[in-house]
Amino acid sequence: MSDYKSTLRLPQTGFPMKANLKQKEPETLKFWAEIDAYSRMVSANEGSQAYVLHDGPPYANGNIHMGTAMNKVLKDIVVKSRNMSGQKAEYVPGWDCHGLPIEHKVETELKKKKKELPAVVIRKLCREYALKFLDIQRSEFKRLGVLGTWDKPYMTLDPKYEAATARELGNFMDKGSVIRGKKPIYWCCSCHTALAEAEVEYADHSSPSVFVRFPLTDKRVKDLLPQGAKYDAAKTFVVIWTTTPWTLPDNMGVCVHPEFDYVFAEVQGNTYLMAARLLAPCAEIFGWDTPKILATVPGLKLEGLEAQHPIYKRKSPIILGDHVTLDAGTGCVHTAPGHGREDYDVGLKYGLEVYSPLDDAGRFLTDVEFFAGLNVFEANPKVIEKLKQVGNLIVQEKITHSYPHCWRCKEPVIFRATTQWFISMEANDLRKNALSAIHNDVRWIPAWGEERIANMIENRPDWCISRQRNWGVPIVALICVDCDEAYFETPWVMSVVDRFATHPTGCDYWFEAPLEDIVPAGLACPKCGRNHWRRETDILDVWFDSGTSFAAVLEQRPELSCPADLYLEGSDQHRGWFHSSLLASVGTRGVPPYKAVLTHGYVVDGEGRKMSKSIGNVIAPQQIIDKYGAEILRMWVSAVNYQEDIRISDEILNRLVDAYRRIRNTCRFILGNLADFNPKTDALPVEKMLPLDRFALDLVERRHNTIAQAYEDFEFHKVYHTLHNLCTTDLSAFYLDIIKDRLYVCAGDDRRSAQTVLWRALLVLLHDMAPVLSFTAEEAYGYLSPESRPGTESVFSMRLPEGPALMADRDRQAFELLLAIRGEVTKAIEPKRKAGDVGHSLDTHVTLHVSGDAAEALATPGLDLCEFLIVSRVSLDESGKVPADAFVSEEVKGLAVSVAKAPGEKCQRCWRYEENLGSAEDHPEICPRCTAVVQGL
Repeated sequence: MSDYKSTLRLPQTGFPMKANLKQKEPETLKFWAEIDAYSRMVSANEGSQAYVLHDGPPYANGNIHMGTAMNKVLKDIVVKSRNMSGQKAEYVPGWDCHGLPIEHKVETELKKKKKELPAVVIRKLCREYALKFLDIQRSEFKRLGVLGTWDKPYMTLDPKYEAATARELGNFMDKGSVIRGKKPIYWCCSCHTALAEAEVEYADHSSPSVFVRFPLTDKRVKDLLPQGAKYDAAKTFVVIWTTTPWTLPDNMGVCVHPEFDYVFAEVQGNTYLMAARLLAPCAEIFGWDTPKILATVPGLKLEGLEAQHPIYKRKSPIILGDHVTLDAGTGCVHTAPGHGREDYDVGLKYGLEVYSPLDDAGRFLTDVEFFAGLNVFEANPKVIEKLKQVGNLIVQEKITHSYPHCWRCKEPVIFRATTQWFISMEANDLRKNALSAIHNDVRWIPAWGEERIANMIENRPDWCISRQRNWGVPIVALICVDCDEAYFETPWVMSVVDRFATHPTGCDYWFEAPLEDIVPAGLACPKCGRNHWRRETDILDVWFDSGTSFAAVLEQRPELSCPADLYLEGSDQHRGWFHSSLLASVGTRGVPPYKAVLTHGYVVDGEGRKMSKSIGNVIAPQQIIDKYGAEILRMWVSAVNYQEDIRISDEILNRLVDAYRRIRNTCRFILGNLADFNPKTDALPVEKMLPLDRFALDLVERRHNTIAQAYEDFEFHKVYHTLHNLCTTDLSAFYLDIIKDRLYVCAGDDRRSAQTVLWRALLVLLHDMAPVLSFTAEEAYGYLSPESRPGTESVFSMRLPEGPALMADRDRQAFELLLAIRGEVTKAIEPKRKAGDVGHSLDTHVTLHVSGDAAEALATPGLDLCEFLIVSRVSLDESGKVPADAFVSEEVKGLAVSVAKAPGEKCQRCWRYEENLGSAEDHPEICPRCTAVVQGL
């Protein structure tokens, strides 16, 4: 028997089957750095339409985690896909270098020394800490295969950035939008600073729940009771409910709703006032047995009655407020304007004192009788004890409820009225204009983001922009030492800001410069006329820092522009960066800084649980890279619907590893069969291709169009699934399976026809997978012969040549019917194979009993049915007579299949059965088709 293996054109490629991603990826990163792949990718689109994705800055604090890794990969996919589609998309990464997280870390390292050090020293240490972790994170992001201007990122600690941020504050000041005043804001007693709503997290917290009675000694109560009703001022009370007993020393009033009905109810000789609808549930809680209703009055008529404070000898008037609800409590709301937003608003209306006698640690000041020196949470039991002592505690319980906590130290926060700086939401119609921009100027992806951010803007208070910390951009203002008046005239503010831009460490100038260099000569206070000034020591909210990146980066960097085409961050940024950026831009420019906003969910474990050190389910990106390679992490990002919470586990990653192998092996098979192919001399025009190849080419182009649209629509999971199905189903299981015979056995145009499809399919695969599977696409691209590449050194600078026109619908429908027939033939052969009558499908001779559309499809000119069905002989029978033992298709109308052993002998080269082997004497064991090829070698 002769050995014909050497006459076969078997695949030849150096592209390895085993990826070895952990070892190979660093080599690819080095290659990208050497050739400056990022610049090549972008410059390939010089003169084309620009696309701007603006990077939201992560904190330069600690190593990256799965959330930040996913975010950066998503942005990388967007930037690469836009570039490869022909748009010029630059990526300028950024870092948020200011704020509490970094200062907190530095203070932790300093311990007690922090109190001894001046602000400039703490700021220097914070800068060093931020730059240290910026370098660490930059290295980690680059390891993920993310391309960008890593050597020229933007940093919020850069002097020009700090100056831009301070200048935007000056712009708000110039418009009259900045207010300095005493209002209740979120306050962290642990971190000693005000907090923005975006810096507050909600978690379960156990609080005391108390019902308290306020003596209602106002004689006007008698006028509200029916004539003859018994009234004793010493035994009449209004009942309130609170879960913050520590705020009761600061009570200034009791609020009722003007439209609710209230009752005076008699119980055991005392009379109690509360909402009519809440009397029954309260009576059950209090253990009251059948309280007697003396009178029912609308809340409106209660306005102006004077109750007595339950602890101190001062009045607590009854006032009206629409914020009162009947969800819980008594319908009579304890009101402390120094400790709540609604309390403050309604207190302002009635001229109530904004009383909040606490220091920055949340301890009562020395003039607070009974509770001086106590922390607010320490004061809770003491207040309850005092209420018991004076006889005004009705019921005490414990409840667990959702309560605000500091995002940094995780401790419970309080509402506390202090002197702060605010940007007014009403001045210059900021709220109205921001809502208009949300609804009319921005595309929100997913669409529910529009309603979410709109609700936040619609209901938010004035923006508290001041923080009592060291590390950040200072609020450029002078404070009169004598009367506390603030000075911030725009020309002076802008002159100071200009000095930030030229100072080596930016706004450190504010903390270093002598006061006489900052205060204008001869400046007198416009309020008191004196000239004793101090510089403001508060810094700006870090969200104002990052929110002004449009001014510091988009408007300043020549490769970018404003508004950006896209902001892409986690869904928590509707109350964070998206929110502050919108207000900052609309407030000073009148337009939003972005055209579209795309959000992703959180990374959770395989069971859907939030990652937590206490649970032990935290997975770090480096763990995945060390085990699987960054490519699998990138694949994971694209494989899931990232707009929801995204699960990750070893099981999920192992499934992706299997999928990755299929994609890689498809690329390897195609590369192996292009070893002797030069598209410039060997590619066939579409009209000269065999019909199966034209259909395969059409199929590849249609899949490419689907992927291109999915990239355009940010549906990256559709990219992954289409790419995976193209490799595993459309190519490997169908087309490549069929053409193996032709590729290995044949020569001439029949083989070149298939190779032309493979060449185009590989270019499409590499082009479409490169934004996601960047390392593998680059590696495979490197194994293409120079003749087969579109003239570029990197896959990212390749621009896919325009593909052929798609097939006519009629021709495509015929092939889709042929695919269905092929599936039915496989079903018909399977019982014979299981019975041992045949081994491989090439052992068979199939007869297709057909009529109608099936017969017409099978008569497609130029179609080799033996190749298409992978059998040795095919016969067509249109007689209408179907043998009793034939397989009758239920899927294809007018089709039945008879299967028999193929006649003849097996060709020792192609393994098809033929009845006329040995047509040439020197090759007696091979068929005429193989003989012609061998003789032509």
